[in-house]
Amino acid sequence: MPLTLTRALALALLAGHGSLAVAQTPGCDVCAAWNADQAPFRIFGNTYYVGVKGLSSVLVTSPQGHVLIDGGLPESAPKIIANIDTLGFRIEDVKLILNSHGHIDHAGGLAELQRRSNALVAASPSAALDLASGEVGPDDPQYHALPKYPPVKDMRLARDGGQFKVGSIELTAHATPGHTPGGLSWTWLSCDGPRCLNMVYADSLNAVSRPGFKFSASSEYPHALADLRHSFESLEKLPCDVLISAHPEASQLWERLEASVTGGSDAFVDPQACRAYVAAARTLLDSRLDQEKQQ
Repeated sequence: MPLTLTRALALALLAGHGSLAVAQTPGCDVCAAWNADQAPFRIFGNTYYVGVKGLSSVLVTSPQGHVLIDGGLPESAPKIIANIDTLGFRIEDVKLILNSHGHIDHAGGLAELQRRSNALVAASPSAALDLASGEVGPDDPQYHALPKYPPVKDMRLARDGGQFKVGSIELTAHATPGHTPGGLSWTWLSCDGPRCLNMVYADSLNAVSRPGFKFSASSEYPHALADLRHSFESLEKLPCDVLISAHPEASQLWERLEASVTGGSDAFVDPQACRAYVAAARTLLDSRLDQEKQQ
């Protein structure tokens, strides 16, 4: 029986994060696969994919300077820099680096990327604490289940609805907690000639944790379940023509890239993508809550 889109996305999310109940071990066996080489490519207009195979990093360009979203693992940073160079841009022209959340697979490379670019890093108040220490706090569902990473300096706090500008680029932060207490998604407008599209960089929304953590009943993060559900509602309401998720397979980026060989940039356009992404996350959360009831 063919998979529905929602179920296929749910399985992609699961594949990217291991067990529903247990986060990756401190050794991070999956990191090598996440950090596999990926050639950079243009998604639409002034928006480019410059990340590695399993961890998204997005470059938004302008003549006055560029914005980079997320930095992958510590060992992803040189690959991201090389991908930016391959596209004809320079890491030194990145003026602002935005973060989705403070886990090593999205924040691990930020310190090196900041060092090479001298850019300001923007993160939520909760994620900024993680980035400053190089590890997540005790309210994070994956506390002590993730390796440490190089800490980040010179940060600006990003709150829900906050806007950040570099030249003609204007990005808006959207609080999407639950996967972590400080999760952020980002939106901006990208234009190709007279055609402009609503771009969404969606943070992870999947309910994964360290052993023993319960989204339905956590003293360390008592609002985890409510936060996830609020994030679902927020993200599915966003204007969303092109979706890029923090883990690219969760938004079918590789299938869309393959289709773009013949279909061009239109292959990345799907106004229903954010709703499908949220539906997949809801499916995983329902499964997780069933597990917690059985426990």
